[in-house]
Amino acid sequence: MMKSWFKSGAPWIWLNAGAVAICMIMVVGLIGLIAVRGFAHFWPADVAQVAVVETDGTRSEILGEVVRSQTIPAAVAIDAGYKVPEDKELVTRFLFKQGNRDQTGRDFAWYTEFGMGEFKYPDNVWVIERREWGNFYGYPVSLEYDGERLTPQDENFWTATQETIDRSLQLHDNIKSIERGEIGRINAGIEQLRLDRRNLDLRNVTGTERALAEERIAQRKAELDADYEVLRAELDILYNSTHRDTLRMRMNDGNELDISLADVVRVTAPNAMSTPDKLGQYFVRMGEFIVDEPREANTEGGIFPAIFGTVIMVFVMSIIVTPFGIFAAIYLREYAKQGLITRIIRISVYNLAGVPSIVYGVFGLGFFVYFLGGSIDQMFYEAAMPAPTFGTPGLFWASLTLALLTLPIVIVSTEEGLARIPSTIRQGSLALGATKAETLWKVIVPLATPAMMTGLILAIARAAGEVAPLMLVGVVKLAPTLPVDAEFPFIHLERKIMHLGFHIYDVGFQSPNVEAARPLVYATALVLVLLIVALNLTAISIRNHLRERYRSASD
Repeated sequence: MMKSWFKSGAPWIWLNAGAVAICMIMVVGLIGLIAVRGFAHFWPADVAQVAVVETDGTRSEILGEVVRSQTIPAAVAIDAGYKVPEDKELVTRFLFKQGNRDQTGRDFAWYTEFGMGEFKYPDNVWVIERREWGNFYGYPVSLEYDGERLTPQDENFWTATQETIDRSLQLHDNIKSIERGEIGRINAGIEQLRLDRRNLDLRNVTGTERALAEERIAQRKAELDADYEVLRAELDILYNSTHRDTLRMRMNDGNELDISLADVVRVTAPNAMSTPDKLGQYFVRMGEFIVDEPREANTEGGIFPAIFGTVIMVFVMSIIVTPFGIFAAIYLREYAKQGLITRIIRISVYNLAGVPSIVYGVFGLGFFVYFLGGSIDQMFYEAAMPAPTFGTPGLFWASLTLALLTLPIVIVSTEEGLARIPSTIRQGSLALGATKAETLWKVIVPLATPAMMTGLILAIARAAGEVAPLMLVGVVKLAPTLPVDAEFPFIHLERKIMHLGFHIYDVGFQSPNVEAARPLVYATALVLVLLIVALNLTAISIRNHLRERYRSASD
């Protein structure tokens, strides 16, 4: 009975189904863990006020968010300096996010349950999210704006504070727009004038031509300087406007501090917020995480530059690798003589898929960046030397390195798709009078398009998650400007970019504030997974559309 059951193949079907089910459970569980730990960071947590015992035995009042709790052996607490009763074997400790790093020197601290008082949640506690030094937790004392002074006893104190912060945020956006937009344009123009003068020196231009060129450069320089002075005066007014409003806060120890609203991103009172209010604030923070720039050594703010850099790098990589991979596969399958040399080339392509990615990064740095980029600088950007233009890591070299890394995947997938086309289709096309080229490009290649798209899908999935080679050929911790803007040539392939994979590595392993970075690692990882899924689904939908199109045409 058992022997016939095994011979029927049913056990292997169940074994395969069980393996697939386990893999699906693991994938869903991993994504769920990342989502819970990452996106829970954006929920406006209540702020607790509690009496604790320090390691030196003194009692103090702390104010902060309870991040998590742990049960540890009593010996660990004793080694940390805490006094633990002798009959206790296990101790519960709590991690508090206290904020106020500019005043206390630390954001997070552990406290044991011994000597800990009752948890209180005062409604008048404010949480101030700042551009620097992290969060501030305390009690409002007064607000000074437009020459007026309000206190919490005033009826419109909260409303006035929010309106003043909104005004400060608008001024900050205006300042950033001027600095990165118009002043950036002026700086680019001045740099171009410097390069023009340098070109005159390199070409040894003299006489009337030199005089006319110098006059034109001087005239243009004067116009740019005049524009800059106008913008500088406008910026001075905006800076003065942003720093005139201050919020005076009292910390839990009684000390008071003046906080300029120019440094404030948001003020909330989480203990007084209802659940719908917190839910609304949750989605606002999540949206800001997607569209804002990072702050505080990437431990706060958003990840938009990393998302943008990842997407544009994948697009440039796809544009490069698709034609090269397809044409190489077509040549190997349809045109090359199937002999020893072709087999060696095909085996080499297969082996390239197993080369460690960091090797591609080293090759890209040595060949693409230093050799090709340096040669391009010598031929076309000599005026900018010794400052490199293309002879330094950037978007184009990162995309080209990833294209080289994923090229074997596209070649192999395309070859397999071409090999699956029945020979009868080729013979029928030739029998009807079509040439070999017409048969290939009008019959065979369209039918193999889904396989080509499969190769591109696999290439996108691998390229979007690579980190090691990118650290050598163009990805940095923080890129102040995006590689796409309104300045000609609009897409700047020589600029460095941010990348979600490298951002996860940097925040998770290079951050000076580990506890603050922990939830952002999970949230960024989930965004990267969702981005890869979105790119793959887009490519899969295109592949399915092409498959149905050519299937119906062949019928």
